[in-house]
Parts: sequence; C-alpha cells; structure tokens
Amino acid sequence: MQYREVPKTGEKLSALGFGAMRMPMLKDGKTIDERRAISQIRMCIDKGVNYVDTAWPYHGGQSEPLVAKALADGYREKVNLATKLPVWLVSAREDMDSYLNQQLERLHTDQIDYYLLHALNAKSWKKMHELGVLEFLNSAIADGRIKYAGFSFHGQLPAFKQIVDAYPWIFCQIQYNYLDQQHQAGTAGLEYAAERDIAVIVMEPLRGGNLAKPSPPPPVATILKKAKMCRPPVEWALKWIWDEPDVVMLLSGMNEEEHIEQNIAIADDSPPNCLTDDERNLLDEVAAKYREIMKVPCTGCGYCLPCPHGVAIPEAFDTYNGMHLFGNETEAKMVYAMRMSGVLNSTEPSFASRCVNCGECLPKCPQDIAIPNALEDVAAELEDADLPARIEQLRKRVEG
Repeated sequence: MQYREVPKTGEKLSALGFGAMRMPMLKDGKTIDERRAISQIRMCIDKGVNYVDTAWPYHGGQSEPLVAKALADGYREKVNLATKLPVWLVSAREDMDSYLNQQLERLHTDQIDYYLLHALNAKSWKKMHELGVLEFLNSAIADGRIKYAGFSFHGQLPAFKQIVDAYPWIFCQIQYNYLDQQHQAGTAGLEYAAERDIAVIVMEPLRGGNLAKPSPPPPVATILKKAKMCRPPVEWALKWIWDEPDVVMLLSGMNEEEHIEQNIAIADDSPPNCLTDDERNLLDEVAAKYREIMKVPCTGCGYCLPCPHGVAIPEAFDTYNGMHLFGNETEAKMVYAMRMSGVLNSTEPSFASRCVNCGECLPKCPQDIAIPNALEDVAAELEDADLPARIEQLRKRVEG
C-alpha cells in the first residue's frame, strides 16, 4: 500500500481509505449485509488500508455501529477512525458534546482519530461558528475525545477559504475528481488548503460510480479508443487524483471484493505525478465530453432522503443519467420501472412524478441540484404512456 504524509503531524495515511457510506446491502435494500461488510473492511485493513471513514447518518444510522463491529478483535488498533459531527442536527453548544459522546459509544472507542464537521457550507459554518464549535473542538482535543479536527465541505470556494482560515485544521475533505475541478472547493480549494499544510482527503473520486463503469458512454469510449491509451475507466479516474501531490488520500465506497482488490492494486501503482502530460490532456477531453452529456450532477450520496412523498431521488437520477450517457432509451425505461415501481420488493412506488415540489430536499443536496425541476424532467422522459404496461409485465414476471 502507498502511504502519504499528513503535513502538520508527519503521520502516514494509506493513499486509499475505506468509505463506509455505500456498504453491501441485503435484498431488502435497507439493511447492511453485516457479514460481508465486516469482511470487506477487514480485508482492506489486512491489505494496508489504515483509515476508515463513517458518519452519523450513513445507512440510516447503521454505519457507525457496523464499523465498530468490524474494528473489534484487534482491528481498531490498526486504523485511524474518522467520523463526523452532524452539524444540521446541532442547535446548541451542548448538542456538540452530546453527539460526539454518543458516537464514541456507537463506535466502541475512547477517541476519534479524525473528527470532521460534516458537509459544511457558508450557512452551516456561520451557524456552527456562532454556536461555539471552535471552543468545542479545542475542548474535545484537550480531553482526548478526538485526536485531530477537520471538516468536510459541500459549498462554494469563498466559504471554503473562510473556513480554512478560521482554525488550525489538520485535514479537510472535499469532493474532487476530473469532472469537479471547478465545482465546490475544486482545484483552487485543494491548492489553498495544501498551501496551509492542511491534509486534503478526497471524497467522490468516481462521481458516485459514474466514472468507474466498465463500458463508458459511446462518445467517451470513442475519445479513449482514438487515443490508444488502454486503461479501465476506474484506473483513469483514480490515477488522476493520486497524480496530484497535494492529495493525501482518496476515500472509496468499496462494496464489492473485486473492487477492493482493484483499487488497492491501482493505489500501489499511482505515486504523485504518475500521469504524463498527454494522459492529463486526454482526461480533460473526456471530462468535457462527460459534462456535455450528463444531465444531472448527482453522486448518489442520498443526503436528500428520505423524501416525504416517497420519491427514490438518487435512483431516478441514476437511471435518467444512464439513458443519456449510454443512449439506450428502451432499456432505461424498463430499468426505471423495475427500480421505481416497487413490484420487485413489494414496496410503495417511488416515481419521480410523486414529487410535489415541497422543497425539503433542496437544502440537503451537496451538489445544489434543483431537485424538483430535475425530477420533473425525469418524469417527462421516463414515465410515458407505456409505463403501466411495463409495470404489469414486471408483476406477471414476479408472480409467475
């Protein structure tokens, strides 16, 4: 495993970290497959990963207790454990201590190694600053409940710089990949933090998996084929991030054993400055084409959920993007019926058309997507007059 140094502490973190936000699920789609998830986390640690990242809301609150189980039997001593303060639930200074203390209990540990303020933007930072979050961090470090303080960010660059300058952070976590160079903190934010010796950890390196699909969209595949540079899409995406010397680590939400093996192998072969100028130029061209054909910049994080009217928002956007990326309208409409009708798992329908524009999802979205408007587009294109027939076809298939 490749390791990179945290500038302010000199500690070495694995270039690949385990993100516990997209763990394998049971058939009900709601419950973590505990046996597999624990096995996968331990597999990563056994292969040199020394950083496990979770958070209060992941998997509806199941993630932190699952991580605690995975880190039993001596595994806790082998890793740096990261979790996050759910800032949107905090309304008073005492709430900060309450959530941290609960997290220590849920994670069966006396100390969080890397503790983050979760998903900051200009508005949430202002609130937390006024409530005394910096004093809270100082207090929690002094009494040993947390070792290092950091923050994750989903806002605009000016707010990012303001937060960076407000406290002697050890690390920060930003969304970054070759599509998001100008999005949120972006390249400018990465450089701003690195210049101040703040370790940069990258989330969403594969844009919710969109950059790792084995068969890229035809327009993208054409660019790659023409360049005659043969690598799997996931390798291009991960190498692009590890190529950047200022990135200390990227987090991957690995939920397939083969993905773990693949990502670790790529990490071992991706030191800083591992790409050539021609390869960087190629990925700039690929990024431009993706931006041209991708309809909704959703990463599938699920922060918008639950929808009070039952819309499966990430699934709707994923199917919609897939149709436009790969051009198979017939297949996309059938997949949409399968995913959204509820027939396959005996649940209520979750179609985009159930959206009533209540707006509850809007402040939760890290990507600032106009979700109701985008759902209206999804419904217009995927819920045609033949949708009831497709649902009935599915029902007969299930019953027969």
